[in-house]
Amino acid sequence: MKKFIIISVIVLSVIACKKTTFSPEGPTDVRVKNLSTLPFTEVRVTIDDSTKAMGDIIPGGASEYIEFHKAFPKAEITARIGGVLYSTGTENTGKTTTMTYIGQAKITYEVFISDAINKKLSISNCSLDAPLK
Repeated sequence: MKKFIIISVIVLSVIACKKTTFSPEGPTDVRVKNLSTLPFTEVRVTIDDSTKAMGDIIPGGASEYIEFHKAFPKAEITARIGGVLYSTGTENTGKTTTMTYIGQAKITYEVFISDAINKKLSISNCSLDAPLK
């Protein structure tokens, strides 16, 4: 009887533990850093078919990390600047690309205004900040 109780406790302990599901692709914690001198509002990041709101980002500031199932060195990033929508565009954002996914890490997309006339943002760097623990 004593063995049964001990084995039951061990089995229930293992079943009760819930961990984040990890795979080689991710998850990846993503944030955006504003390299411009203007505030970004309503910032959104789209990777594959997943779009997540990153909030507002002051000049030189960064958003909080948001978890994505997976991430790539490029993403579609949109932001309102002075009420006008700017975007990096949709090319090479994961789904239709041969880019390698980043994996289980925390990353920062460093974004700047590359063409104010055409309302274009660009990612200057995708930095690996830390591995996920």
